[in-house]
Amino acid sequence: MTARTRRRLTPAAMLLTVIGGGVVLGQVALAETPAPSPTPAPTATPSLSADALRGKQLYGSSCASCHGQQGGGTQRGPTLVGVGRASTDFYLSTGRMPLKQEEGQAERGKPAFSRPDIDALVAYVDTFGGGGPGIPSVSGGDLAQGRSLYLQNCAGCHSSGGVGYAQVGGRTAPSILSSTPEQVAEAVRVGPGLMPQFSDRALDQGELDAVTTYVEQLQRPIDRGGWRLGRLGPVAETAVGFVGVALMLLVIRRLGTRAP
Repeated sequence: MTARTRRRLTPAAMLLTVIGGGVVLGQVALAETPAPSPTPAPTATPSLSADALRGKQLYGSSCASCHGQQGGGTQRGPTLVGVGRASTDFYLSTGRMPLKQEEGQAERGKPAFSRPDIDALVAYVDTFGGGGPGIPSVSGGDLAQGRSLYLQNCAGCHSSGGVGYAQVGGRTAPSILSSTPEQVAEAVRVGPGLMPQFSDRALDQGELDAVTTYVEQLQRPIDRGGWRLGRLGPVAETAVGFVGVALMLLVIRRLGTRAP
């Protein structure tokens, strides 16, 4: 190899000439091998609170068979996604859920869960997605305003005395005489069953407090003696009085015919 030839060789060509073909193959192999792609970072999963973890266990054993493992609903029960904390608390605290019979109307009963367990279930169901009303706070309101609002919006179904009425299709508007103020407020915001839902635009916080205060008054009636008839109303109670008078007259007549 002459000096003129060496001047024409590039540094890479000189290296290949000295080392030989083995290095060429190594360079080709290195060039064709793709660089390893970076390992993607694991997706962070939201951690559950202690209440929600407890609720997850309770939900799996008592609710998932009807509402689905992730609350999406099944043929046996509706979705719970986005129902809100007030709805879950209302149905559990009033004993309406879990249903005793799948075909029957959800009726008030003894709660199946303790208060701490209800709180845990509310926390877990809320992880399915928000959007529904939260648990409302209640305080003392204007009694006269509450009476007016109740008679306008509630008495048509629950009766003026709060004892409830039978509705179309064999359903009933239940008595509210055993409901707590929180449960009354939750029902107003949620609208369970056939009941319409009243948002804070339809019934603001002050009006909601007034209604719950009046319902509390219905639960503590002023009785001035005598036999309570469940506050059925003046017409029904007068009818009962007439029946009682008629029975008394019949007894008197019977005794009179037996007298010598």
